[in-house]
Amino acid sequence: MFGPQVPQVTASQVEPDAYLLDVRETDEWTAGHAPGAHHMPMMEVPARIAEIPTDTDVVVVCRVGGRSSQVVSYLLGNGWENVRNLDGGMQSWAGAGREVISEDGQPARVL
Repeated sequence: MFGPQVPQVTASQVEPDAYLLDVRETDEWTAGHAPGAHHMPMMEVPARIAEIPTDTDVVVVCRVGGRSSQVVSYLLGNGWENVRNLDGGMQSWAGAGREVISEDGQPARVL
């Protein structure tokens, strides 16, 4: 184990009012994302960290959970206490039957 356990949440446990932070790349976001999610590619997080709320539940999501887990660790190390990783990422979100929308007019899909 390389450090503390990253807090996780399953797709079915994500509350409707949670702040979903999608850290995937733009092409992945455009192909399909959760409605109401906020897009911030992983590499932009350090420069845009002030945009991430500290007063509400934040669920960080990527494709399968690897990048989002790194972002959760980073945020925890920078004072955030309200962040959790979406276990299984967008693949588990879609697999759980949660809504996925696209930005390109094509049927939503998880890249």
